[in-house]
Amino acid sequence: MIKTLAHVCLLSRDLEKTLDFYCGTLGLRRKFDFLRNDKLIGFYLEVGPQNFIEVFADKSDPIANPQGARIMHFCLEVEDIDALRERLIAKGIEVTEKKKGCDESWQIWCKDPDGTSIEFHMYTPESSQITGANCIVTW
Repeated sequence: MIKTLAHVCLLSRDLEKTLDFYCGTLGLRRKFDFLRNDKLIGFYLEVGPQNFIEVFADKSDPIANPQGARIMHFCLEVEDIDALRERLIAKGIEVTEKKKGCDESWQIWCKDPDGTSIEFHMYTPESSQITGANCIVTW
């Protein structure tokens, strides 16, 4: 049985920028590194207890593969979506307006330095994640 999301793996064209975004801006903790011949090739970021983002250096050819291999988006649950939105704006990161999604959860979106979309959720008592109610989509 699946218990929870263990990790999401991202490829990064600039590990330092990616580390600064996730740790410096979002406040995640660097859990451990991946090293090859004493050279940093990736790292694990702790999102919550036993929840991680795994990041590796992207070695694909940017001309042949300008988007690189990456995921569509991932979602992080937050405690204070308004405070996070202000923090992202203060760091110069483009972020969407706060809105309530079809699941009745508050959400905002931004992109990391490699263009991966990140959705942030703040659950409400009416959130489908809490109630189990179906989402009626209009998109």
